[in-house]
Amino acid sequence: MIDQTFAVKKTIKGIAVSPGIIIGKARLVDRSRVKILYQYLITGDQLNRQVERFKEAIRATEEQLTMLKKRMPEQVNQHGFILDSCLMMLKDSMLNEATIQKILNEKINAEWALKKSLEEIRKVFELIDDEYISTRINDVENVTEKILRNLSGEEHESLAEINERVIIVAHDLSPADTTELNINMVMGFITDVGGRTSHTAIMAQALEIPAVVGLETATDFVADGDLLIVDGNTGDVIINPDDSDIIHYQEKQLQHEEYKSSIARKSHLPAITLDGRRIAVKGNIEFLEEVAAVKENGGDGIGLFRTEFLYLKSKGLPSEEELFQDYREMAEIISPDPVTIRTLDLGGDKFASDLEIAREMNPALGLRAIRFCLKEPKIFKSQLRAILRASIYGKVQLMFPMISGLQEILDAKEIVAEVKDELDSKKIEYDRDIAMGIMIEVPSAVTMAEVLAQHVDFFSIGTNDLIQYGLAIDRINEHVAYMYQPFHPAILRMIRHVVNAAKDAGIGVSLCGEMAGDPLCVAVLLGLGIEELSMNARAIPLVKKIIRSISVEEARAEFEKVMRLHTADEVRAHISDQMKRLVPELEEKGYLDA
Repeated sequence: MIDQTFAVKKTIKGIAVSPGIIIGKARLVDRSRVKILYQYLITGDQLNRQVERFKEAIRATEEQLTMLKKRMPEQVNQHGFILDSCLMMLKDSMLNEATIQKILNEKINAEWALKKSLEEIRKVFELIDDEYISTRINDVENVTEKILRNLSGEEHESLAEINERVIIVAHDLSPADTTELNINMVMGFITDVGGRTSHTAIMAQALEIPAVVGLETATDFVADGDLLIVDGNTGDVIINPDDSDIIHYQEKQLQHEEYKSSIARKSHLPAITLDGRRIAVKGNIEFLEEVAAVKENGGDGIGLFRTEFLYLKSKGLPSEEELFQDYREMAEIISPDPVTIRTLDLGGDKFASDLEIAREMNPALGLRAIRFCLKEPKIFKSQLRAILRASIYGKVQLMFPMISGLQEILDAKEIVAEVKDELDSKKIEYDRDIAMGIMIEVPSAVTMAEVLAQHVDFFSIGTNDLIQYGLAIDRINEHVAYMYQPFHPAILRMIRHVVNAAKDAGIGVSLCGEMAGDPLCVAVLLGLGIEELSMNARAIPLVKKIIRSISVEEARAEFEKVMRLHTADEVRAHISDQMKRLVPELEEKGYLDA
């Protein structure tokens, strides 16, 4: 055993973003920000010199990122888009041209001008409610940091040069940092900041190494060389564990790996409950490259294809042809399984776009998703044409996000009819019977579910937003995030109401929020009557295993007991006890908090 006699044991908890358990030495990595020591005014010919310094730093940063992309490990090649997005940021006018204009107009040095540009960009991102998009400000900050280091001549320690087995501990890791990790030496990592949708989380999942983020104070308590236990299933990190901790987690580690392997071997078996009900288990994806992971993990198709990436990565709007090629390839790869393509769910306040739309005080409740598309029919029609054209290459379904009432459905379907007429006039083929559905993610849609069900082919319940809007909770605000409760009785009642409305109308209903991939939620969702779940690809094997271990009838009986409870804590405790009884190995193998 390692001598921990003089070490102080401490346990901290963060956000588990990549499963697994590791025990090893900490490697504290300094990723502190460059301090701008001098902010000064420039006169005369020196202005052009400052502009040239900035351009040289941009060129150097571009060369470094390009080189990193070439050296990316094979396991994460499919995520090369992460560095592509960083490279595009270097050319974005809000970062590049704005900084040059600040140097020339305000007569200030390049470092000061770049810092001011970053502050302006940060204010724009603060207006965006979507968690995935709003957290991209971290990537802008990391790119800016790289430019500043090239301006100042400071260099970071290269993670590629680590030559011993360690657990990386950092305040934050940039996309560039994660792509240069020596995967033979880095066992996993923990960071002070980050969330489930951050690029550090995406890369950890792609590399299949345990990771915990959002620890807030890890770098305050961890010293270089400290022994760590990192539980990527629960988010627990033990600093300087004692011998009993080490023995306990070594056993959990072995059990987890054996269980994971046994689940993976059966991931392609259908998810059929003990009483013979087949449940469709599909994947949520953002990028075409993620389709392979869904298929490898036994997914029954794509339950949610978020289409915002092509709009975010383009300097201007993507062309219909670009969209078509992306959707066509998606349909062909996943065929004969289905893919549900969600139309654009994005407001006007976004980085890298030529759309001129005024900033809003509360964009979460403003011009976004279907509202934006109906206001911008030219953009909407371009995407609809691409989806319809792609529909003949596989089983494609069309879905509208953030529907709040019937009129939005009627307006959207009218535009779809116009697009179909356009394609007919040009003799372009498409699936004339393409299924059209809506996302149920705001309380008004829940209330109107019986009416809405008469006008669509399916419902998809987006619990991430439904919980946020239903409980008036900003899930990315650290001060109230603890109130974001999937097991709140009001949320369960909303889901039940939507399911019953869909069943009465004879249409399909699925659930595609984070609840779908949570092991603790599976039984209650089956008890609610959900017959299709869509989730992160890596969650699919475990969810299918759980479904094969339980009975729908028993889940329904348990749900009736749940509905007599009045608080989220009571519901969670009851469901936790139920899952430990129905699938006891979940707790034994470290997938549930003991």
